[in-house]
Amino acid sequence: MKLMQLCVGMVRTNCYIVYDEATREAAVIDPGDNAKSILHAVNEEQLNVKYVLLTHAHFDHIGALKPLLAAAPDARVYVGDQDKDDPCDMAYDLLTYTDTYQDGDTVEAAGLSFRVLGTPGHTPGSVCLLCGEALFSGDTLFAGSYGRTDFKGGSMQDMYASLRKLAALPPQTRVLPGHGPESTIEDELRTNPYLREARGT
Repeated sequence: MKLMQLCVGMVRTNCYIVYDEATREAAVIDPGDNAKSILHAVNEEQLNVKYVLLTHAHFDHIGALKPLLAAAPDARVYVGDQDKDDPCDMAYDLLTYTDTYQDGDTVEAAGLSFRVLGTPGHTPGSVCLLCGEALFSGDTLFAGSYGRTDFKGGSMQDMYASLRKLAALPPQTRVLPGHGPESTIEDELRTNPYLREARGT
């Protein structure tokens, strides 16, 4: 897997671009604000964006979605089924999609296989995307913390259930969060009190 990470927008959202080096087919994960920088990175690598995968539908993760689709009109856009109607009122008319996914689904994109883990808590339709040993954790799991649950649609009970699910992943799993630095499940189980509490240790 070839991977680029961009930190975009006022709240410094991590946008990930994964692609197949041979075909140049790409998937963009969470195109937060600043379409210009995302499109520049895509064009620099001569990539063909065929998929956009959203971890949830908050504005800071979808701000560049429509400009990106204007440049890649054939791209398929996936959002968690429970987020498609903006239950949190935080998409601000920025959301558009072609497909939905939910826990247990698999998306084949850019020559890669992404397993969908339903992880509600931050939003009802939040998902994490597991690709090999890389976990795109959105705003569910951060290095040392977890996503807020005090927005409309959030649930602390659901968040702890989601963290418990992530705690069961192999320790070497790379955690690529929606904000902040990357980590591993092993490091989070050692240093993140919330993940430890969710697991019951």
